Order: sequence, then structure tokens, then C-alpha cells
Amino acid sequence: MYKIPQNVMTFSEGNLDLYKAFTDLFRNYASDTYGQTTLAFNKEKSLDEKNKEVNELFAKEVKRVSGVEWSFGDATMATNPNVGWAAFAISNHLIDMILPETIVGSIGIYTDVKYGGFGDSFAFTVRPNDLFVVSKSGRNQKHTEVKKQFDGQVTVLPIEHAVTVEVSFYKVLTGQENLAEFVMKAVRSIETAITKDAYSAFSTAMDALPTTPVNGELKITGYTQDSAVKLAQTVTAYNMGKKAVFLGTQLAVSKILPTDANYRYTLESDYVKMGYVKTAFGYDVMVMPQLADWENKYKTLLADDKIYVVSPTSQKLIKLCIEGETLTNTDGTYDNANLSQSATIRKSWGVAVATNSVAGEIDLA
Repeated sequence: MYKIPQNVMTFSEGNLDLYKAFTDLFRNYASDTYGQTTLAFNKEKSLDEKNKEVNELFAKEVKRVSGVEWSFGDATMATNPNVGWAAFAISNHLIDMILPETIVGSIGIYTDVKYGGFGDSFAFTVRPNDLFVVSKSGRNQKHTEVKKQFDGQVTVLPIEHAVTVEVSFYKVLTGQENLAEFVMKAVRSIETAITKDAYSAFSTAMDALPTTPVNGELKITGYTQDSAVKLAQTVTAYNMGKKAVFLGTQLAVSKILPTDANYRYTLESDYVKMGYVKTAFGYDVMVMPQLADWENKYKTLLADDKIYVVSPTSQKLIKLCIEGETLTNTDGTYDNANLSQSATIRKSWGVAVATNSVAGEIDLA
């Protein structure tokens, strides 16, 4: 099942063979390379067969989009500006085709993803989620203490982000370089940057939670079974009964264990098989996939010493706003001495905390 973005549907004019084939290839690639097994893909063809099919469909789509009569060999036609424009326009829409499902898979539990056109800003109305206080009243008393609630509003302005890569375009057209791999790496790069921004906003909001009983304790230091259950109960209650879950990296949620040290593991238990228990004390436990911090070698982005308590079915904590389509600007065919072309891929997005939902945090350190 493929969800086709509207801009891809319009651009392709209903010729979706390439976009569906590439999505299937990406899912297969993600499963084999990154261990993502949640998305279905065709298992009857190998990755090599799918790569070949995508490259052939890509060349066919370039001819359609460029509108150029293919009078000469592929290497010669690759120097035509219309052909180069068409190739990168197609690549942009391939990115837009598969980016949404990669984002939702990594941050969807706490992030609501919104899409808009070029130049759009995003506004979110945040309505109070608490109830009115009911007080005792005398029989001859006209009013008690007056209660009124006010809505808040959060505005998100997307910011342009860009990555510049180098590709030998005529080699792509002639099948000597793998277009699918190029687009996949671009998608993973953009996805990682978006995930980093969303998690940073989420983590900052969690770190600012109140820590004292006077202000309502939503952030606790040190894990115990009692404190974890109490926090989960509080989050569930203040989210109108929408049940909380424990959320964290695999290392973090591996600490969710009964306080009693007399428990025993069996070889068939969830803890031995997966490194954590899927359900603890009546609440589900969910793992956030760890991310590599590519700017700091062998470091990771997500905190391994924090367990978050959130209600996935309540209003999401983070709003991710993506503006317009992916755009690419490129060098001319012969601008560089090695006949490669530099392409700058541009995507605009913004993130903000905009919610009436309640969440909690357990600091393990």
C-alpha cells in the first residue's frame, strides 16, 4: 500500500510506476540495512533486480519530463540542460514520496507532522485540557468563583535546510552509478536532520518539566517501580484517561524492572530476547531507535539516561511543519573539471512544542 503525496501525483501525471518501484526498493533497502521491518515490500525480487528496474524507469521518466527528443546516446543527452533539470526534479519527488513514512517511523509517537505550500506559516490553537473546579455553594448564593479558560496559539515558521552533494549525472543515466542509492542517502540525511530537530525540541520541553511536589511533580530523578507507576498514573489522569507509555532508547527502557530483586528471567522472556519488557506494571514500553551523531564520531543523539512518559493517543507534544516540495539547484554539465555536477537539495521545516497534553520524565542518572 503506497500513500502518494499530492505533489508527486501532479508531477507524475499519473505515471506512478517509478515512484511505487522506488518506494518498494527503499523499504527493502531499509529493512536489510537499518533493520526496519514495519513496512511491507515485495520479497519476490532481489535488491539488484529492483535497482535495475528503478534505473530503467528513471531513464524513461527523464525522457517524459524533459520533453527532449532522445536523438543521441545517453551520455550525450545528459549534457542537455532540460535533461539535467528533469533528472533532479524527479529525484526531488522521489524524496517527497518516501520521506513522510521514514519520519513517522522514527518520531511519530510524539510528533505530529503537518505539510504546507511554499511561503506557508503554521498556527496551532492550544486549548486548555483541564476541567472547571466545582465548589460547594449556599442555596441563596447567585454565583461561586467565576472560571474562564483561554486558548493559546503557537506559530511555526519553517526554516530552509540544504545539503550539497556531487553526482556524475551521465553515469547515472548510463547505469554506471546507482541513482537509488543516491536518493536513499539523501532521504536518510534529511530524515536524520529532521529527527534531530524534533527530538531536541522534545527533550528541551521535557527537561523544563516541574520537579517539586508543590508545582506538580512531572520530572523525577532516579528510577523506582513506585515512582514510575505514580508518574504514569499522573500522566494518564491528566490526559483524560488516555493511557501513558514508557518511552526511551533500548538502553534506557532496559532499566524498567520490578524493584523487588527476587525476580527471575527465563530464556524465553521478553527481557532476554529483546533487552527490555514490552509491558511493565500495566503500561506499554516503547523503544526510540537510537541515532548516530554524524557530526561527532561514534556519538549518539538520543539520551540513554532518560525515560519519557507520554500518552500517544492524546495531542502530540511536537509539531513538525514541512513547507513545500523538495528543491534542487545544480551546476552546469561542464562547470567542474571532473565533469561531475554539484547538486544542492533544499527542504524547509520547523518544529515547536504546541500541545495541551501532559508528559513526564524519569532521569536515570
